Amino acid sequence: MGDVPSPDYSQTAATASHVLLLHPVLGRFLYNSSFSHESLVHSYWKSFNGFAAWLSSSHVQHLSSTEGVVSVFKSKKAQLLTSRSWDFVGLPLSQQTNYLEYQSDVIVGVLDSGVWPESESFDDAGLGPIPSKWRGLCETTPDFKACNKKLIGARFYSKGFTSPLPAGEFLSPRDSDGHGTHTASTVAGSIVRNASLFGLAQGNVRGGVPGARIAMYKACWSLSCSDVDLLAAFDDAIYDGVDVISVSIGYSTGGFLPPPDYFEDSIAIGAFHAMKRGILTSNSACNDALEGSVCNFSPWSLTVAASTIDRQFKSELTLGNQMSFEGHAINTFIMEQPWYPLVYGGDAANVSGGFSSEDSSGCGLYSLDPSIVEGKIVVCYLSSPGDLPDGGVYVSGGAGAIIMYDPMNDTAFSFMVPATVISRKQGEVVRSYINSTRSPIASIAKSVAGNDSPAPITASFSSKGPSKITPDLLKPDITAPGVDILAAWSKVAPMSIDPLDKRVVDFNIISGTSMSCPHATGAAAYVKSFHPDWSPAAIKSALMTTASALDATLDGNEAAELGYGAGQINPLKAINPGLVYDTDANSYINMLCSQGYNETSLRLLTGEFISCSSKLSKQGVWELNYPSIMVISNASEPFLAQFPRTVTNVGPAKSTYEVKIDAPFGMNVTVEPDTLTFTSSNQKMSYNVKIESQVIPDNYALLSGALTWSFGNYSVRSPILVYYDVKQ
Repeated sequence: MGDVPSPDYSQTAATASHVLLLHPVLGRFLYNSSFSHESLVHSYWKSFNGFAAWLSSSHVQHLSSTEGVVSVFKSKKAQLLTSRSWDFVGLPLSQQTNYLEYQSDVIVGVLDSGVWPESESFDDAGLGPIPSKWRGLCETTPDFKACNKKLIGARFYSKGFTSPLPAGEFLSPRDSDGHGTHTASTVAGSIVRNASLFGLAQGNVRGGVPGARIAMYKACWSLSCSDVDLLAAFDDAIYDGVDVISVSIGYSTGGFLPPPDYFEDSIAIGAFHAMKRGILTSNSACNDALEGSVCNFSPWSLTVAASTIDRQFKSELTLGNQMSFEGHAINTFIMEQPWYPLVYGGDAANVSGGFSSEDSSGCGLYSLDPSIVEGKIVVCYLSSPGDLPDGGVYVSGGAGAIIMYDPMNDTAFSFMVPATVISRKQGEVVRSYINSTRSPIASIAKSVAGNDSPAPITASFSSKGPSKITPDLLKPDITAPGVDILAAWSKVAPMSIDPLDKRVVDFNIISGTSMSCPHATGAAAYVKSFHPDWSPAAIKSALMTTASALDATLDGNEAAELGYGAGQINPLKAINPGLVYDTDANSYINMLCSQGYNETSLRLLTGEFISCSSKLSKQGVWELNYPSIMVISNASEPFLAQFPRTVTNVGPAKSTYEVKIDAPFGMNVTVEPDTLTFTSSNQKMSYNVKIESQVIPDNYALLSGALTWSFGNYSVRSPILVYYDVKQ
């Protein structure tokens, strides 16, 4: 992939210039224009100037040294990250109905797996003309006939794949996976009355901005998204006139491998160019659970963690001895009989198929002996959600599954057979019961929605900070509902994650930071509808400084701000934050210069010739005008850190804000000045935060605090986090 400076180009001129660059690179094909055209995969010309091409390593080396080329990097694959929730964050339907007209000019671009256009969530009843600023298009195909005034644009990109598309995919914007339909409807889906998943979560379903418009950019195919196509989608979305971009996609590394740097990350690059054009990109934080596994951590993006809502789906397991367990599952089945025989998977190995008892204990595909498990409920160990134990039970004729799994007791999954998930400790009780009687029996009830009173809690799967690239920048930025979310679904996508599942549903309940990201995108679009002239940084600031703080003492929130950032989105408060922390492209470049990035590296990201000499800062990320404050210290001696900040008055013209400091344990925090008096709207004032350590923890510690500017009903809160690990 290459990137070159950005003059004004038409598509023809841009493509011609890219082919011209390729001519000498391809050596003996110097005069073969057709070969250069065949090598060229994508020309990016609308929002930034670059191209993707098939090149050998020697070609890459030659192209990298060509005058006018500022970056070349290899295309990678990123992954898709997968009703009541909007009420839970304080944006009820009544509030939405009053302000639908404000939303009609807002266009949300969604980069994902496509869309199911016939879904009720994309009905355009009551919507006026498409905004005149829209320059996009609807790519129609035999299986994708048209868009409407809700779904105003739909494009698809498949040049990043060298082999035929997987079976069942549509070579069109149509969604075969369900992920894109779910995220798009969560952001801006129309109001649908009385929606449910086989009666579960029944109620009104709608997006955060049901009056806004949606443009789908299908860059992902069967959970895989190529850099080549992601950059093309960003290029189009920026040019087309979207106001906010939602990207529930990320380079998941499992928390062990180093993440791609900014200049090797197509999402960071695309989001940077979007930011320069006044468009905020909202990103998933990834689903790797561990500290240090957060993805999409660029400072110009909004990085969104996932949290629970005050509803859980529970499916009760009852044994023949009348013992019962409250398991977690989205179980839509009602069993035909009151009781079924019970068997442990490890005692039902398909020996003739070459499987051992250890294999069959996980109930993997074809590991179970049908003659033993047919018509019975099977007890299965599960090592990870991707192991699909219900598939093995299903193909062997089992009546249901009891799944023993510990890590995610806050998240419910769908299965192909009646199933519930219990802890391993509870599972051992079930196994003891099986061994205590000749005829063990059990029953699994259909799921019911129960109350989850401690919510919001950071979801167990949600990736945590700190960022491995810029650790002193607190990431994720914010959290939003991402557990057990009901939203629209593709008619051809399996209801569960098992491709053998043939159930057809209009709405589905799934979990992930892929679900929290569109909630934050919807909140950002809601703010944008009231403040169309606000910058991406101002919108992000409004969301962060008005977020509802979470309780770090609750089980699940042990990672504190590394798990949930500034707190949970509060869209209603965010439209009137009082003060905002604004930032522009030059500030981000200044931060990167101070982090050691040289001119060559920065050109890889920005596509521009940049000199760091006049921008170099001594404090680095601490000087970035960010709405949060973080210090990482691995030293066993005191430190002094300073954070200059500037706020812009977007509240009452005449106002005086006073600071309140909740200092992290063992820290002395001072703010100068401690009072900010404004006399006009959009006036800027600066202050300085000084953090001085007084107590050094003996070992690992997360020390949380906050800085809050208050005036009347306005409360502008910035989290402070000091991260210690003196053992390193």
